[in-house]
Amino acid sequence: MEQNDVIVAYGMDAAAMAREVLRAAGIEELIGRRDARIAFKPNLVTAAPAEQGGTTHPALLEGAIGYLKEQGFERISIVEGSWVGERTARAFEACGYAELARRTGVRLIDTQRDGAHEVDCAGMRLQVCDCVREIDFLIGVPVLKGHCQTGVTCALKNMKGLIPNSEKRRFHAMGLMKPIAHLNAGIHQDFVLVDALCGDLNFEEGGNPVRRGQVLGFRDPVLCDAWACREMGYDLDEVPYIGLAAALGVGSADLEAARVTEVNRPEALARPPRPARRVAALSRCVREREACSACYASLICALERLDGEGVPAPREVCIGQGFRGETGDVGVGACTAGFAHSVGGCPPRAADVLAFLRGLR
Repeated sequence: MEQNDVIVAYGMDAAAMAREVLRAAGIEELIGRRDARIAFKPNLVTAAPAEQGGTTHPALLEGAIGYLKEQGFERISIVEGSWVGERTARAFEACGYAELARRTGVRLIDTQRDGAHEVDCAGMRLQVCDCVREIDFLIGVPVLKGHCQTGVTCALKNMKGLIPNSEKRRFHAMGLMKPIAHLNAGIHQDFVLVDALCGDLNFEEGGNPVRRGQVLGFRDPVLCDAWACREMGYDLDEVPYIGLAAALGVGSADLEAARVTEVNRPEALARPPRPARRVAALSRCVREREACSACYASLICALERLDGEGVPAPREVCIGQGFRGETGDVGVGACTAGFAHSVGGCPPRAADVLAFLRGLR
């Protein structure tokens, strides 16, 4: 797997999808030594189940850990520090990670209880947890989701869990964007396994999940976050830490150079699950018929951005395989190609759907 590769799996079986992504990435060749110390860094910002859209699904790590053990890797740990105000130990229990560790035999490391040391992060001196020095191969497992301050959070911001609480407070005093970029110049992610199953639209802690039904693999965390921006309907300049990280040499945000491998195709759902209150309000204009999760999520993300701009949505937007071969007014996705106004893609990107809906004004 090269630095510009993107691997995409569709579905809702997190464990199986993790295995498929790691297999397609050739993760065993990337790691190399079977005695390498491997650490997974999920996002357990708070003690809430992953279904609420704020934390990483434990089944994703269970599938990944199982795959690595089958390849002969045994020195595996899970490292995390929840946000200030939450205890990581409580999140480990509530999010299913304590039980996961018991079943798989991996070590849980609570960075809130760890020491810290100063690291020169491309000219910015930052405190980093001591456990980072004991990691040979770091796998970030972030949730692709919204954030009330940065707009989008994924691979780069996920590294905040590897700094002490005092430094997290200082990050906010410094404005978040610049220190996030510099932190990633000091902590190297060797692989990113993205939980894009049902991330929240707006809030890091969850509450308004949108079922996207994807697991993705990247070697480049900057490319990962640029991809996340597009999936959430944001322009890169709206999330400054991505461009800052690219300028520091952390990675590349050039999506045009990305090479995408899909290990399967989007699963068809007869109907998306019952949405959270905010999502239900946004979807009032949606006429859905057998829509795939990834397609539906792109539309909801675009409608959220449109609502934030104060722009009224169309009276009706059709989406789903049930509209193949039919005609109508406004449609989203390749299945509505026969409509008078339609945006293509299978699945379409949220950024493209947003541009399309803006153009209908």
